Amino acid sequence: MSHKRPFRAANFPYPSRQKGSALVIAIFIIIVLSALGAALVNMLDSSQEGVAYEVLGTRAYTAAQSGLQWQLSEVFPLGSVAITCKNQADINSITPTFINTQGLSQCSVSVSCSDFELDSIRYYSIVSTGQCTIDGEVTSRTVAVEARSL
Repeated sequence: MSHKRPFRAANFPYPSRQKGSALVIAIFIIIVLSALGAALVNMLDSSQEGVAYEVLGTRAYTAAQSGLQWQLSEVFPLGSVAITCKNQADINSITPTFINTQGLSQCSVSVSCSDFELDSIRYYSIVSTGQCTIDGEVTSRTVAVEARSL
């Protein structure tokens, strides 16, 4: 009959120290890599959000500039003398809209104009505010200019 020899711990120099250490190291590495991955995803998400706000702000600024240029063309018509400011409701032409303008279709503009005369020179103060809304996020930019008649 063959007789099997019993297992001897002497064949392995450190049997109690090596049990499960690879598993602990593997779990630690997985946790560290998961934390780094989550941080990277968070950074990319905030970066994309920042770019979206910057684009939306640029569109609002462009809308405000357009409103400003429109009001200046109303006050200083080509081939004619400068006129006094009128309320938006009194002006024959309406405030510009951007319904058919690609990139500005979600934007609107409001323009205010005030003027006064001093020593036969008329001074104007024009303020234009462009506002853009996309998916509930609203961004506005305001541009102001002061001008005078010649």
